[in-house]
Amino acid sequence: MAFLRSLAFSAVLLLLIHGAHCFYLPGVAPQDFIKGDQLQVKVNKLSSIKTQLPYSYYSLPYCAPKKIQDSAENLGEVLRGDRIENSRYVFKMREPEMCNIVCKIKLDAKTAKAFKEKINDEYRVNMILDNLPLVVPIKRNDQDSTVYQLGFHVGLKGQYSGSKEEKFFIHNHLAFTVKYHRDVQTESARIVGFEVKPFSVKHEYEQGQWLEKKTRLTTCDPHAKHTVINSNTPQEVEENKEIIFTYDVDFQESDVKWASRWDAYLLMNDDQIHWFSIVNSLMIVLFLSGMVAMIMLRTLYRDIAKYNELETQEEAQEETGWKLVHGDVFRPPSNSDLLCVYVGTGVQFFWMVLVTMMFAILGFLSPSNRGGLMTAMLLLWVFMGLFAGYSSARLYKMFKGSDWKKIALRTATMFPATVSLIFFILNALIWGQKSSGAVPFGTMFALVFLWFGISVPLVFVGGYVGFKKPAIESPVKTNKIPRQIPEQAWYMNPVFSVLIGGILPFGAVFIELFFILTSIWLNQFYYIFGFLFLVVLILIVTCAEITIVLCYFQLCSEDYSWWWRSYLTSGSSALYLFLYATFYFFTKLEITKLVSAIFYFGYMLIASYAFFVVTGTIGFYACLWFTRLIYSSVKID
Repeated sequence: MAFLRSLAFSAVLLLLIHGAHCFYLPGVAPQDFIKGDQLQVKVNKLSSIKTQLPYSYYSLPYCAPKKIQDSAENLGEVLRGDRIENSRYVFKMREPEMCNIVCKIKLDAKTAKAFKEKINDEYRVNMILDNLPLVVPIKRNDQDSTVYQLGFHVGLKGQYSGSKEEKFFIHNHLAFTVKYHRDVQTESARIVGFEVKPFSVKHEYEQGQWLEKKTRLTTCDPHAKHTVINSNTPQEVEENKEIIFTYDVDFQESDVKWASRWDAYLLMNDDQIHWFSIVNSLMIVLFLSGMVAMIMLRTLYRDIAKYNELETQEEAQEETGWKLVHGDVFRPPSNSDLLCVYVGTGVQFFWMVLVTMMFAILGFLSPSNRGGLMTAMLLLWVFMGLFAGYSSARLYKMFKGSDWKKIALRTATMFPATVSLIFFILNALIWGQKSSGAVPFGTMFALVFLWFGISVPLVFVGGYVGFKKPAIESPVKTNKIPRQIPEQAWYMNPVFSVLIGGILPFGAVFIELFFILTSIWLNQFYYIFGFLFLVVLILIVTCAEITIVLCYFQLCSEDYSWWWRSYLTSGSSALYLFLYATFYFFTKLEITKLVSAIFYFGYMLIASYAFFVVTGTIGFYACLWFTRLIYSSVKID
């Protein structure tokens, strides 16, 4: 039986870790193409890891079609700054083209400056074909493998032809490679790869005559089977310079099936590091579990047995330790209303995270479904308002409160109002930079509707149901006069105790946190939700155990003010998260602009605040369960 349980546990573990890959459900249905079918390349935002401010593709004077059409985008895509539009890059399936002219532009002072700014800030151009993002393949020198970078740089800067002056050059020739998987029976094909190699070429054409797309370029051979550039002179970005945009497209048959086409994009992270993260977290959990087991099975059991034995023998000995404060331990804390609000908000976030993780593990929130993760989190947060209202009202009634509507209103508005204030300030700054990352008015209206139209009513419904339930009874009676708390040792100081309590929960997640920050701020995919789910479970256990341990030490020192400290003990891990985000900013990012720095720290402040309410709520409920358990186990007159 033990072997079977071990085997079952191993199977579940592997299923969780590789769930996102095994249960891969793509964001769009497969599309079959036959030879000659038209393939429309769509352009997405210009992105930079140096500024973190996205811009629409046509914010630069690139070749635009006669009518620019925006693609329908979900809520998550809009909030990410995606702006998907049509382009003049149109291919025909399995029909290679060489030296195809897109258009010619002439730079003036304004457009030349715009290109230079984007090149200097290392902006990348993002394109999409059949829902696949464009990537630049890069061979690793130390390994016989290829890594992919999303999008290609607008251009590059450097010295040329012996000149000491640094100049700017634009990538105006794109050599596309479209990989397809062919069905032998139907002769139809599905696109499984979209790659590009960008070039900077100062194009020239015969006799100085421009005949639009019929112009014959002397710098590019249209009859070659592969990219052949007859010029080593790059295209400089300067005022009054003419730039001719061209492209090649080649089609390569691939053995990769359509269902596995995202593997090349996703399987670039080293799983060994994730395993190290899991092992590191498990070691922390085992250490804490050992301490909790020692307290519960030895010290606490011995205390309960001693207290009960004294009662049966009617020995008039003075009580000591945690039993001494039984008459005050369930006394409502100061600012109990605020505690109810924070606990309700934490429950709302907890269930949002848990359900999101389950959907992600099953593959519903794969990277192929752009914006799906953010959209799901927003919608789940809105609907989990029901649990927020219920939890805050139940705790409020336990504290002998009577006006449940006031608590429901504060639960529904306090956290969102704080986040909205930060969000609006950041959005105003981004809007001032004319970035596509600024949330449009229509999306703002949708967010406000989700908040006041759905979330707030659900919080009130949950509050009504929770308040109608019988009040949670305390296992011991509370004295009318509060007992004086004796002077505490230095290591039981509230500030010191709280700060110590947050170290281990943060230590359990900080390695995985590195990958999450990298995916957000360095424009990489995060897909190993199986690992993340295990880390979240370990975080829950760690928060609960460290809070129980410190709560027991606090009660043993006859300090019964555990309510807020239990919340802050595990919640203080959010402080370390923000400090780590600050460390990450100065060591991994190259952000130099003030607006970009404010943007980064603003959103990391929101993330840390959310982390605080989640971890604090976990610690609070663990401590509440623990105190009710131990005080219901002793005989008290």
